[in-house]
Amino acid sequence: MIRVVLFSQDRTLRPLLSSALGKEFEFFLESSESGINRLVSEEDCQIVVLDLNSNHDALRERVECARRLIASRVTLLVLADDGLRAIANELVRLGAFGYCRRPPSVRDLRIMLRRAYESTAFEEQDEAEEQVVDPGQNRDCMVGSSEAMQRVHYLIDCVANIDASVLVSGESGTGKELVARAIHNRGSRARKPFVAVACGAIPETLIEAELFGHEKGAFTGTVGAREGYFEQAGEGTLFLDEIGELSPYVQVKLLRVLQQREFSRLGSNRLIPMRARLIFATHRDLGEMVAQGKFRQDLYYRINVMKIETPALQEHADDIPQIATHFLHHYAGLFQKPMGQIEPSAMSLLQHYPWPGNVRELENVIQRAIILAPGSNLRSEDLPHNLHEETAAASDDFIPGGSFERQLREYKIRLAENAVKENNGNKTLAARSLSISRAYLHRLIRLSDAGEMCAPEPVETGAGIQPYQ
Repeated sequence: MIRVVLFSQDRTLRPLLSSALGKEFEFFLESSESGINRLVSEEDCQIVVLDLNSNHDALRERVECARRLIASRVTLLVLADDGLRAIANELVRLGAFGYCRRPPSVRDLRIMLRRAYESTAFEEQDEAEEQVVDPGQNRDCMVGSSEAMQRVHYLIDCVANIDASVLVSGESGTGKELVARAIHNRGSRARKPFVAVACGAIPETLIEAELFGHEKGAFTGTVGAREGYFEQAGEGTLFLDEIGELSPYVQVKLLRVLQQREFSRLGSNRLIPMRARLIFATHRDLGEMVAQGKFRQDLYYRINVMKIETPALQEHADDIPQIATHFLHHYAGLFQKPMGQIEPSAMSLLQHYPWPGNVRELENVIQRAIILAPGSNLRSEDLPHNLHEETAAASDDFIPGGSFERQLREYKIRLAENAVKENNGNKTLAARSLSISRAYLHRLIRLSDAGEMCAPEPVETGAGIQPYQ
């Protein structure tokens, strides 16, 4: 049951709302600030509804009380008649959750109360998680102290409080959403919503309605009006993942929203201001897509104001022990299975594996190993067979001088070197030109730099190790 304090001088309003909204809500009528604070703290009331009525006295005092409630982080919903609309909008600007016209539509008020309750529950959960986080651990869970990760942290701090579009690029599994969340959490919008949207997972026929919302009857099958992700994000952050998957038509719509800073729901001409900060992500080369005519150049310039590239795990392999230990402790607690440490032999396997699926694959491996581990330490025997096979192949230090395997490996190393030169040092483009993952390309380059002509070639299947999805 959602417990609501009704801050009103109208004693007839509480029974009317209780009857109309049903048993899902329990209302408490209160007309003093001290009474409201008592109900919020002692009776576990989650929402305060402020009733602003032009016919009632002491309006100024009630507005000042509302300001103090907002400052103390009470979830406040405003009811106001048309004559007080400006005051209601000002309270929303100061931090009130929302505003409904008085007398309210029962349907609209029910929806807004539910949303306010969900928002309060999320904030309480975040605060609880923040209290149990290790003080030395970053709340946004971006683990790693290598030079590559320090560069990412530096760029995040540079843009956290600047309202500019950010494009996060990198291979699948490198933590692009973590970067977006870190930007949100470290900036002034941290207490506002963070809405993540996987553009590639939404059918093309629905993406516009999902992003911008729709009115009742906007298209076949709509039952009622619905807020889109832009509205749900409010003054928080909207993270659009896999932006390269958007159709040309939706690209045009998005470009206009970015230019005008406003949008409208499908089936409506009413313009809604865009208040959210936008962060975009992709694993694709948008510059190459622009050259191929698959992505609008003007939209590319709009979203690529600041670019942060998440490095492949092979590019900051020194962080593997720290990341693996973080996952061990996190999932041991989640699975309620106490674990001590990762044994040295197991850690060695983790450090020598190429990780084509990047951090996401490492996370998956640690979860599986915790489930299988019979004891309190994670052993090498608990890790998947492909890690053992890869490390065993890399440790084989004898190849006959004229063997087919040696000649083939040397040929692949020369291909990798030439591809990097032809792409002006861009390893991402070089790997793509050879149809291999960037992690596999790095292994070939390291073999070349070290001059290790006696170790076997890295193991691959098919056209190359495919990025982990």
